[in-house]
Amino acid sequence: MSTASDILSRPAVSADTARAVRRERWQTRISRVAGFFNMVGLGFVVPILRIAAGENVKPQLKELWRSFGIPVAAIVIFLAAWGFLAPKVKTSLGTLPGPAEVWQQAGNLWSSHFAERAKEHAFYERQEKRNARLLADDPKAEVKIRSYTGAPTFIDQIFTSLETVFAGFVFATLFAVPLGVLCGLSKTVNTAINPLVQIFKPVSPLAWLPLVTMVVSALYVSADPLFPKSFLVSAITVTLCSLWPTLINTAVGVASIDKDLINVGRVLRLSWYTKVVKIVLPSSLPLIFTGLRLSLGVGWMVLIAAEMLAQNPGLGKFVWDEFQNGSSASLSRIMVAVFTIGIIGFLLDRVMLAFQVAFTQSTTR
Repeated sequence: MSTASDILSRPAVSADTARAVRRERWQTRISRVAGFFNMVGLGFVVPILRIAAGENVKPQLKELWRSFGIPVAAIVIFLAAWGFLAPKVKTSLGTLPGPAEVWQQAGNLWSSHFAERAKEHAFYERQEKRNARLLADDPKAEVKIRSYTGAPTFIDQIFTSLETVFAGFVFATLFAVPLGVLCGLSKTVNTAINPLVQIFKPVSPLAWLPLVTMVVSALYVSADPLFPKSFLVSAITVTLCSLWPTLINTAVGVASIDKDLINVGRVLRLSWYTKVVKIVLPSSLPLIFTGLRLSLGVGWMVLIAAEMLAQNPGLGKFVWDEFQNGSSASLSRIMVAVFTIGIIGFLLDRVMLAFQVAFTQSTTR
């Protein structure tokens, strides 16, 4: 028979059990999202969530310091050293700018972008009103639609570079992955292709660029071209320099597939296409995506050099124009572009890593 004290203690035990169950559920959810936060470079969020879920504070604070505190401290030390040493460096364009000057120019470039967009909006608004008046006076009047010809802003050139590197990367992927699969499946094809890969892989974009420019100028002749020649020149140069990591990693990934899987395909008498889609590609995806990440990084670096040398629109041209400009703000703007290029390169790698995790997880389910 239950005593009064036993009856009074039961709700407390039930409440503790409920809290433990809730804590376990939160821990399970946090474990599921931890991989995502680590993948996108926000791993420091995980210890905070674990502390909020009631886990032991001390190890989580240690992990928070490792994943967030140390990187922030390193950045602060870098900025302090930069701010201290920059005024001591004298160049032909003036003193090397410190963090404050670079941040100020970043704000100026951002403001200039919106000011240019306001001018563009006003231009088209005036054009619409003028054409409306002409048609009101004479319904058969011939109106002219002119495009805004203002100079591209820093933000515009960022998107131009992103469009170009994306096009070059896609071309490289469409060429490199199928050829890499063929090299991995056939020793004959690999033997035939390998010398060409070893010859062309080390070639600098500065060597490809004049050839690509001449070939595009000779073959791409049109009164109304679908793409600007400068876009094609930069995109093809990116393709020629960035396809090799994907090709090599794809070939290695396919060649290293477990032979038992290939034998299973033979026993089941799968067609060549089915074998590639069902066995070869899923098994070699990790190395293929490693090659894609390397190719995208190489393509981004190549693009900046190509734009700078060929004076094609984009971040590379922005850097070169600022260098030629030689104003007091040029060095600060060049450093803004340098940091922008680095941050975008990091974000592109994170995006490719996210795709890698998503595709590899979906193929293993």
